[in-house]
Amino acid sequence: MEKAFVAQRVANKLFATEAAVDAAMVEVAGMMAELMQARKDLGLSATVGDTACAKVADAIQALAAARSAIVEAHSQLDETRLRVGIRTRMGGLIKEEQLEPPKGLREVV
Repeated sequence: MEKAFVAQRVANKLFATEAAVDAAMVEVAGMMAELMQARKDLGLSATVGDTACAKVADAIQALAAARSAIVEAHSQLDETRLRVGIRTRMGGLIKEEQLEPPKGLREVV
């Protein structure tokens, strides 16, 4: 099988994985917001549900670590792509290093 097709299959799964982790983070963050709003709406003390909120915060932290890991894997796979001789690239999202620096701001020293 041609290397480019195999690489594209891996890339498709990588992009789907990245999207799934991001979607999970959005859901868990929404859960945290809902817990906070429910406590407020019911007039409950901050101590009510604190343990559950801490567990949800742990989940957010775990997902953030998973996101960092998959982003690093993406970088490693990109290097592997070059080492196996796949030079073409499909179009993609804008990377951080491609963004223009903000205008109108100055560096504080």
